[in-house]
Amino acid sequence: MELPALLVDLDRTEPPAPSPDVVAIGVAARPGVVTGDFDVLLTRAPGAHRPWVSCADPHATAEQLRKVVAAQPAAAITLVQVLRMGSVLLPRQRLIVESLAYSALQGGSGFRAWLSAARPRTHRPAAEPVRTRRDGDRLAVTLDRPWARNAFDAATRDALCEALEVAVADPSIARVDLYGRGPAFCGGGDLAEFGSSRDPAEAHRVRVHRSPAALLQRCGAKVTAHLHGACVGAGIELPAFAGRVTSAPDTVIRLPEVSMGLIPGAGGTASLPARIGRERTAYLALSGAALSAAEALRWGLVDGIAADWDAAAEPEPPWRPAGIILAG
Repeated sequence: MELPALLVDLDRTEPPAPSPDVVAIGVAARPGVVTGDFDVLLTRAPGAHRPWVSCADPHATAEQLRKVVAAQPAAAITLVQVLRMGSVLLPRQRLIVESLAYSALQGGSGFRAWLSAARPRTHRPAAEPVRTRRDGDRLAVTLDRPWARNAFDAATRDALCEALEVAVADPSIARVDLYGRGPAFCGGGDLAEFGSSRDPAEAHRVRVHRSPAALLQRCGAKVTAHLHGACVGAGIELPAFAGRVTSAPDTVIRLPEVSMGLIPGAGGTASLPARIGRERTAYLALSGAALSAAEALRWGLVDGIAADWDAAAEPEPPWRPAGIILAG
């Protein structure tokens, strides 16, 4: 049986023929033009440009990634397969393929093992998980479960869909501002609900039918997402669809799903590659590494850093802090 991860030292070895069942990781001292089909490219050179990821010790990082792939081979291989397919699919099709893959992994041994080991959590719902406020041609949409770091549960998903449906249907809305109330923009999917669906096929149908990602694909050009604190899983997958993403200096971005035996399931395999490429998306998802606001700015995952952001303050017009540090 083929090993689930292939490490290639590009300073010494010619790129091999691509394999659909292997996570291909290339390592080089200096970034260059790569003729092979790699899922992750690592280099020691600082400030490397896309698709490369700069790290202090690329060989050690590659070994860490190989361990992740060995621990969750189904999730890791499915991730890179979905990312590879994305370049030839229409935007809406990318979300459907992601959801199909996510549902398949929900029934897999990797996710079941993670679920059995996870500590029980209590779901704490909100009466109004998403608040909206209209002022002229602007609509403010705020995730409002601060005690749960705005963890994305089914009620939040449905309420966000309702808000975004207004933005899609009403042409008089020129701008939508997306916020998260409390210490974090969104800490990702609500772990209290993970594994609660016993029917992966029905879960896929619901995800496709009630999809904030699909709505953001339609209205994203007029959306500005304002990130702060933890932006985990859905907390970065959905904002990445926005036409503009600003960030507080304390923003920390992570994609932890592969370690759970899953892949990003809130649209991340469609939204992040459009901003940072599939190779850097694969790196974030496989490593689970935390990406700082400064690095996210350099990569293009966010478009500006708001130096005077006050996460505790209620967002008020004009819905954009002063002191924006722009990318580029």
